[in-house]
Amino acid sequence: MNALHNAPRLAIAGLAGDSGKSIVSLAILYQLHKAEVPVSSFKKGPDYIDAAWLSWASGRSARNLDTWLMGFDRAVDSFREHAAGEGLNLIEGNRGLFDGSDAAGTHSTAELAKALQAPVLMVMNVAKMTRTAGALVLGCQHLDPKLNLAGVIINRVHGVRHESVVRASIEAATGLPVVGAIPVFDGGILPDRHLGLVTPSDYPRIDGLPGMLEKIAAKLDIERILKIAASAPALPASDSVACCSDFDKAREMHLTPKIAVIRDAAFNFYYPENLEALTNGGADLVFVSSLEAQELPEDVNAIYIGGGFPEVHAAQLSSNAKFLKSLAAAAACKIPVYAECGGLMLLARTIEWQDRKYPMAGVLPIDVVVEDAQQGHGYVEMTVTDQNPFYPLGTKLRGHEFHYSRIIAQADLPQTACAVCRGTGTFNKRDGVVHGSVWASYTHLHASASSEWAIGLLRAARAHAFTQVSLRRIPALEQNSQPSCLRAG
Repeated sequence: MNALHNAPRLAIAGLAGDSGKSIVSLAILYQLHKAEVPVSSFKKGPDYIDAAWLSWASGRSARNLDTWLMGFDRAVDSFREHAAGEGLNLIEGNRGLFDGSDAAGTHSTAELAKALQAPVLMVMNVAKMTRTAGALVLGCQHLDPKLNLAGVIINRVHGVRHESVVRASIEAATGLPVVGAIPVFDGGILPDRHLGLVTPSDYPRIDGLPGMLEKIAAKLDIERILKIAASAPALPASDSVACCSDFDKAREMHLTPKIAVIRDAAFNFYYPENLEALTNGGADLVFVSSLEAQELPEDVNAIYIGGGFPEVHAAQLSSNAKFLKSLAAAAACKIPVYAECGGLMLLARTIEWQDRKYPMAGVLPIDVVVEDAQQGHGYVEMTVTDQNPFYPLGTKLRGHEFHYSRIIAQADLPQTACAVCRGTGTFNKRDGVVHGSVWASYTHLHASASSEWAIGLLRAARAHAFTQVSLRRIPALEQNSQPSCLRAG
């Protein structure tokens, strides 16, 4: 087995959520990117928002590595494919270092780091503690000696004496170096809201963030951190054989469908792999803003609406009546529409949030309310049980959900395609609302974990494109007699 390259790498982990992993990761990436050091970043788990911030700091699309969704082999293969050959590859963990899907810590940051043979830097919130910090790190060392715990960064340090005592306790108890000490900063560095951190596109003070990250980076021993990353052994090449058969199936009609992707500040939860899967499968992607565009392009063959924060932008969305009408017209003309979470909300009749109702596209016979408490959060397993435009019956899908909205109870519930084995879904342990050519679910899917997603969307788009070509070839059918939704652009 041949070595790919050294791919200098490290995982940034914590004892728990809110330890400071994100801000440390951003500071390291921003400083190195500014210095023109090659960097690539990865987020452990399915989180879109942290990945968006990593992309912003590194100047390069971050990738999600989720072993529960895609398995360890695919996660490691994804790292190999997108890792920088030199400089730094940073993997930001989630939750606590050993927190996984069960008591054994399966699918934890620690297990991912071991699969990647990546050294781990522990970020610790040391507020109101001194020697206990050393005991906690020592416990992590002893819990899993196979884990390469290589250094510690202490966060929320209160003064020189506090730093000195904590640093000495950790290094004496564990033999690990403390490679950074970050003081307490007044006010939050990155504000959050109901779904976690504010996204880069919605952060009002983003112009001042580089200066703050530089201050944090100055408290880190960047040179030593790079040496720790460079100590990672060369990753062996993958044993898996590249296979394009799935996409060959999706290309079987030899047409290039045009897929409109609704992407803007309201809808920005898209995995790069999902968009790449559609492009690699032969689609032409057109990005459309629901906040600014007046209508969809006439010649689109499918529409993909990801998740995001439609409730935050509900007033602006609702006021863009021409776009909403265009979306409703496309669905009425049987153009395939695939919507996830926020996309489901856009297709509803109304969104109710903070005691106000906002009219939406009205494609689906439902109304949605955004609650103060989570309505669904975690991994999802579901089976396709009913006819739909995208998936064969019996298809098993793995994804995740994180939503505060829910469909308001009504007498006639809409048709759904999936039985939810794990997770919440839309209602009654079901997900995948189906209405004509529309699929709308609370479950987000990752193309690397569910190849059926791209295949289904590409096939539906090609079938629509084929219909358009066939209509143009019927001599008796005049161009002007076609409905506007069927005319080629």
